[in-house]
This record gives sequence, C-alpha cells and structure tokens, in this order.
Amino acid sequence: MQEEYTLKKLEERIGYHFENINLLKQALTHSSFTNEQKINRSKNYERLEFLGDAVLELVSSEFLFRSHPDMPEGELTKLRASMVCEPSLAFCARDLELGQFIRLGKGEESTGGRKRDSIISDAMEAVTGAVYLDGGMEAARAFINRFILSDLEDKQLFYDSKSNLQELIQGTLKKDFNYVLLEESGPEHDKTFVVEVQMEGRQLGLGCGRTKKAAEQQAAYKALLLLRDEGICI
Repeated sequence: MQEEYTLKKLEERIGYHFENINLLKQALTHSSFTNEQKINRSKNYERLEFLGDAVLELVSSEFLFRSHPDMPEGELTKLRASMVCEPSLAFCARDLELGQFIRLGKGEESTGGRKRDSIISDAMEAVTGAVYLDGGMEAARAFINRFILSDLEDKQLFYDSKSNLQELIQGTLKKDFNYVLLEESGPEHDKTFVVEVQMEGRQLGLGCGRTKKAAEQQAAYKALLLLRDEGICI
C-alpha cells in the first residue's frame, strides 16, 4: 500500500499516470535492490535507461534543430551534449526530487547512493523510457519538454557555469578569480565538499557537492546569478 501511494505521488508530480504502473516501478529500481532482493536483473532500470537515453537524444535534437535554425552541426552537438550529460540530468532530477523515490539496496543506501549524480541521472533517463513505452512519443516528448528542456536559460547557465564564469571574469571584467575549498567532510566513499569562488578577495558564490568539481560548478552558478542580478551582462 505504501509503495502504491509513493508511485501515485510521483505520477502527480510528473503529471503523467501510467497504464502499466510496473514500468514506473522498474524505472525506479536500482540494480543494488534487485541483487539484494534476488530479483531478476532485467527488473532493474538499466534497460529502460538505455531506451530513455535514445528517446531523450532524439527529442532534444529535434528541439535544438527547430530552436536554432542557423546553428551549425558542431555547435548543436555540443549544446545537446551539455543538456543531456550526467550533471545536467541530475540537476533536473533534483528539481523533481526523484532521488527519494528510487529503490536502493541497503549497501547503496548507506553510502549515499540516493544523492549520487550517476544514479539519479540514470533514473531520470529510465523514467523517460518508461513514459515512452507506456504512452508513446508524444507523452515522452511532453515529459522531456517539461522537466528537461524547460527554463533553458538558467539551466544552460548551470550546465556551462564554470566556463561562462571564467569568460565573464577574465574576458569581460578583466579580473582574477579562484576556487577555495572551505570544507571536506564525511567518509571516503561519501564525502561532501564545500567550495567558495572568489574574485579578488570577494566571495561570489558558495557551492556544495559530492565532488570538488560538482561543488565548484554549483559555486560558479551562484556567482553568475549574483553578477547577473548586479546588472552585469552574461
């Protein structure tokens, strides 16, 4: 009963109701859970992730092709890659709070798997695949447009935050900046990093992540938002 309630809660969140609820259940099942429960491995999300990845690539390619009629192939490829890479999909999954719905084995749960980019991004692709199988391409396109291709201006700012910040500060503002590791905590397998980005001694943004790279990306994103609010053209 609790599992049914949880799945219905996610259906309401994504605005799609499954004819075959087992597809959604499978999309949320990590291999650590099937291994621990001695369930057939085909019941985890890996096959749906494979399918969802292909559907996502097609829909995002079509979206960019239509949205940027004059953009050359190389730039379209680069832009698509930034939109559907692991950190980007994890960013979208966190907007949905998808991690709380994933079924994990006890070992993976204890090592912080629910917050790991690799797991929640894979689950995002698996849910995409599940929606496609259950409702067809139009349902999948609606899901992708709403939760992955929406608010692209801010998401693009996040995707390319480190390179955008470097170009803005060093290229436009002609100033120096650096990332400072403020804190590193937790066991080796489940660390948390807190990073600050400074511009000539001024704190521009603070980021927290499971890796230093992820924390730097978050800090750079916060810095870009701050500079944009101050009227600096990004």
